[in-house]
Amino acid sequence: MRFREFWQLVDEVLGSAHGRELVRTFVVGGLGDRTAQQALDDGDEPRTVWHALCDALEIPEPQRWGTDEHRQAPPRR
Repeated sequence: MRFREFWQLVDEVLGSAHGRELVRTFVVGGLGDRTAQQALDDGDEPRTVWHALCDALEIPEPQRWGTDEHRQAPPRR
C-alpha cells in the first residue's frame, strides 16, 4: 500500500475531515501508543498503520477497503 492509497482509504472509509483528525489525534495501542500520523512519520508502512487503525476503530473487514470493489486488501505483515 502506498501513502496515496492510505489517504484515499482514510477519506473514503472514515470521511475526509473526521478521518484526517483521527489520523492526527487518535492514539492506537497497536502502534505502540502512537497516533497513525506519528507511526507514518516514524517510517511504519502505511499498510501496517491502516490495519492497526481499523482494528482500533473496530471497522469490519469488508468496510475497510473503501468504495472501489476492485481494490484488493493488502495482507497484514
